[in-house]
Amino acid sequence: MTSTIYDVASRAGVSIATVSRAINAPQTVNTTTLQRIQEAIDELSFIPKAEATARARRIHRQIGVLAPFFMHYPSFTQRLRGVASALRDTGFELVVYNVDTPEHARSYLHTLPITRRLDGLLIISLKLDDQEAMRLVQHRLPTVLIEGAHPKLAAVEIDNVAGGEMAAEYLVAKGHVRIGFVGGDRELPGYAIGTSELRYRGFTAALERHGLAPVLPGFAPRTSTHEEARLQAVDLLQQPAHPTAIFAGNDTLALGVLKAARELGLSVPGDIAVLGFDDADFAEYIGLSTVSQSLEESGRLAVEMLLSMLSDPARSNRRMRLPLQILERDTA
Repeated sequence: MTSTIYDVASRAGVSIATVSRAINAPQTVNTTTLQRIQEAIDELSFIPKAEATARARRIHRQIGVLAPFFMHYPSFTQRLRGVASALRDTGFELVVYNVDTPEHARSYLHTLPITRRLDGLLIISLKLDDQEAMRLVQHRLPTVLIEGAHPKLAAVEIDNVAGGEMAAEYLVAKGHVRIGFVGGDRELPGYAIGTSELRYRGFTAALERHGLAPVLPGFAPRTSTHEEARLQAVDLLQQPAHPTAIFAGNDTLALGVLKAARELGLSVPGDIAVLGFDDADFAEYIGLSTVSQSLEESGRLAVEMLLSMLSDPARSNRRMRLPLQILERDTA
């Protein structure tokens, strides 16, 4: 038998009204109660008004994008631009859901599959556990991950470890032997992918193959901001055997390194070479050498993959890995 909202309310020990609010306005429900209701929904495989929801999806023609901190990081803006351009002539409306806390992420991943009038969903730079991925599959919401991967879902991704290796090989080939690293990842416990950490892993492995070790600041990175990177770079550049090159975990961090070099009266790349990662919009404008991962292209390809899944559900588990390349400009 099909479960009803009454069954969910009974299993969770709450009123029907509370279940309704948990589905339609989860931010208004106490976190503990919300989790209990979400667990009941999963256990009972509850789908509210399945036929009406399916009809609404066909009528509204909406594609959702779930992204963390998208207003604060250039990489998200560029990916969204690629998504928007690919949807421009399709008749689909783009709906963006911003995630800035783990609670937001959990709430959206619980409710979007069963309540939002979406034909498909793009998830940018978030890790999903098995239960969250299976919920999307079971509720038949076509989903593509961007800069993330799960074996149950389609994905457009890059190899961040290989990108870090590429950065190290490039700087070593330029003759550098004292090479620093400036890192830091977005803070979203349980959901942050940790791209800077992955790039550092590849960077270190490549240096070790050359008998080298990275030069690191005297304190651990905390966040992914240009000010955080400036502080790290100042520490690096004031060490007695300071590096002659610095690899930054992303282009935003590279901005902080460039500011630190300017404050200390160092020339770039004469005194210190700087290499970023991402190829953000501003990188070409300021002449930043960087590892490009084709941000806009990832958004366009994800949309194309999602639209193909809508036309043919059998294409629901494809994965595409985009190539990386060094863009040599003025800073390295």
